Amino acid sequence: MRYLSHIRLFLITLMVVLLGACSSRETAAEAEPETPKNIRYGIDADLYRLETGEVQNGQTVGEILGGFGVSARLIDRLDKATREVFPLRNIRPGHQYTAFIHEDSLHAPHLDYLAYEKSVAEYVVFGFVGDSVTITKGEKPTTVRRTKKSAVIESSLWGAIMEADLPYALAAELEDIYQWTVDFFGIQAGDDFTVIYDEKFIDDTVSIGIGRVWGAKFNHAGKTRYAIPFRQGDKLQYWEADGGSLRKNILKAPLKFSRISSGFSYSRLHPVHKVRRPHTGVDYAAPAGTPVRAVADGVVTFRGWGGGGGNTIKIKHAGNLMTGYLHLRGFAKGIAVGSRVTQGQLIGYVGSTGTSTGPHLDYRIWKNGTPINPLKVPQEPTEPINEQNRAKFEFVRDRIIAELEGEVKPEEIITQVDSIILSEVAPVDSLTQNQQ
Repeated sequence: MRYLSHIRLFLITLMVVLLGACSSRETAAEAEPETPKNIRYGIDADLYRLETGEVQNGQTVGEILGGFGVSARLIDRLDKATREVFPLRNIRPGHQYTAFIHEDSLHAPHLDYLAYEKSVAEYVVFGFVGDSVTITKGEKPTTVRRTKKSAVIESSLWGAIMEADLPYALAAELEDIYQWTVDFFGIQAGDDFTVIYDEKFIDDTVSIGIGRVWGAKFNHAGKTRYAIPFRQGDKLQYWEADGGSLRKNILKAPLKFSRISSGFSYSRLHPVHKVRRPHTGVDYAAPAGTPVRAVADGVVTFRGWGGGGGNTIKIKHAGNLMTGYLHLRGFAKGIAVGSRVTQGQLIGYVGSTGTSTGPHLDYRIWKNGTPINPLKVPQEPTEPINEQNRAKFEFVRDRIIAELEGEVKPEEIITQVDSIILSEVAPVDSLTQNQQ
């Protein structure tokens, strides 16, 4: 009997201990605060009643705050406190604001915060907790989506981008990538492209731009040009499928967003003088002020008035090449005779100076002093992928092309071109041989 009593006592004690432990765990769990799930402008929105509005023409921050019961004294303090961070006069009509309101024990509303959207991504929060004012600047979190899109060109790259409802920035990116190899002034109906890129979103719905272009395929004039991103040396560049650089020794054209209004000819009817004479250049019709860039590295040999050519720049390049840029409205800062320029550098602006019927750029090239057609200048590629990087480049290339041509497994998608794991590329022995 005594033995059974001891067992009962042990069991009762054990149950008490276990119940106490469970109670302690439940108490601890209850004590742990829940992570806010509805964060707006850095504030736990579930603690407030929200009211949104839009700044009207002529409306001031003081009027908006006054409408929520903020006193003139606090508004004056806020005005002084924000002058170095975000002056209140900088608010603009059409921008949205959100009021965070709490109610006291008597159900009277009090404004704690007013968030004003400076832009789609940036905001500033004015705080009125207690008798103090605070100012906080912030940015909305962004999400990035990897996207693959294709489009057929009917008239122009920009037209195709608009018709396919793609980000406008994508057209500029593709022109930058292919500016040496695709003649965007000779685009033909039926040319097409496929591109993989990162698109950035606010609130998962509002697009605010694009990030890296992960690869592209451009079908133009019967040729397919791939663009594969890869870092060689200290610079990320885009490469052809065979490892040749898309970057060439000379640009296809010295400006963007224009059209060819007159070609190279030894017998063109002059639009002003109405007689036939040689026109040994290419005219690009473009709005006045359009940036003009050097097509290759070189040295400025002439900058000034060129008679009928108006404001003119001439640049000497390697290989006994000379380029000329006529009818400019003006010259870029720092451009002078003897100045060294780099490929793509801004040198001037489209104008209509000299003998001209409207704003355009007359672009010319001479080889050993003889005019040649700028549209038929042979382009030499820059340094290709070297043998040390060949295996790593081909690893990236094959996966990018597979993604451009179809679907690939998530684990096979290239998301990092700066540091590739060598063991994934090829056996260690073969890589060692390639690096020797």
